Amino acid sequence: MAVEYRTGDLFAQPDIAALAHGCNAAGAMGKGIAVFFKQRWPAMYEAYRARCAAGVFNPGDVFAWDAPGVTIFNLGTEKHWRTGATVDAIERSLAAMLVEAERRGITAVAMPRIGAGYGGLPWETVRHAIERAAAASAVKLVVVSLPAAPKNPR
Repeated sequence: MAVEYRTGDLFAQPDIAALAHGCNAAGAMGKGIAVFFKQRWPAMYEAYRARCAAGVFNPGDVFAWDAPGVTIFNLGTEKHWRTGATVDAIERSLAAMLVEAERRGITAVAMPRIGAGYGGLPWETVRHAIERAAAASAVKLVVVSLPAAPKNPR
């Protein structure tokens, strides 16, 4: 299916009941949008941390968490927050997420520009990986970006 691009608040997409974001396998959600996932769903964060500590959440993996009204897909996009994301981990975690979403009957998943912020990858590279993954699935991926900051006229 195609990828849809939107501008706005990832957490305020009323037509989508599943969210995804990139994670490291070190058990840290200390920067970027991961902080907001951690704050909104602390039990999900604790389960994620436990998986990382046990060595069962790695780059390329997906950890799905069901919360009231939403499914959260934690995508293993990088080994450690210091090492950054890899295209391979993004592609494998997206593929695993899409299989799991289809199994659960989820038709759309909203996500930020995974791997392109603190993950350190160029957005164009990540965009192509997302589009390739979506093309092979019946699940629509919705990439939500914040509006660009207005330029200072001075």
